[in-house]
Amino acid sequence: MMTKALTVREAITTRRSIKKFNGQLVKREDLLNIIEDAAWAPNHGTREPWRLVVACDEQLPKLLELLRDLAVPKWQELSDEALATQMQKFTLAGGYAFMVVPEDVRQKERLEDYAAASSFLQNMQLLAWEKGIGSCWKTPGFLDVPKFREALGVKTGERVIAMLQLGYFDELPKGKERKTAAEIVTFFGE
Repeated sequence: MMTKALTVREAITTRRSIKKFNGQLVKREDLLNIIEDAAWAPNHGTREPWRLVVACDEQLPKLLELLRDLAVPKWQELSDEALATQMQKFTLAGGYAFMVVPEDVRQKERLEDYAAASSFLQNMQLLAWEKGIGSCWKTPGFLDVPKFREALGVKTGERVIAMLQLGYFDELPKGKERKTAAEIVTFFGE
């Protein structure tokens, strides 16, 4: 857990995607506090084009059943040990947030909404990081499966754009090199 507040720069440059959680649950109150602050993400026209379906604490077993059914092929044929190994990518996370956005028929608004929801998700990751909670933003194929959409209460005209796994971790992954500004910037007119 972090012992001091991070600067914005520190939060951005030290945050890592955590893929090996340790199984410790994220408290509902912590997750709600993160979401409350993340909602200050920029969004066009203050449309706030998002809603989250969250699972932590007592909701996790039912969610894990759903994830098993959708993400582990032929899970019924696996031994208990093999199934547990396959499910670790889900069971060790301490909480989940699924980002749902409207599928506006207007392309400009749809893209703006997606960008705003992405900003919200990054805010969540940075705020969680400051609390010593890791996260991993994923876009698995089952987000569009009707059974999954129905279980999350996703309505016609909405889309699940991300699964954010949150949780505690014992090992900090090394950072990967990023392109420098010189590699990605072209100055207008030059």
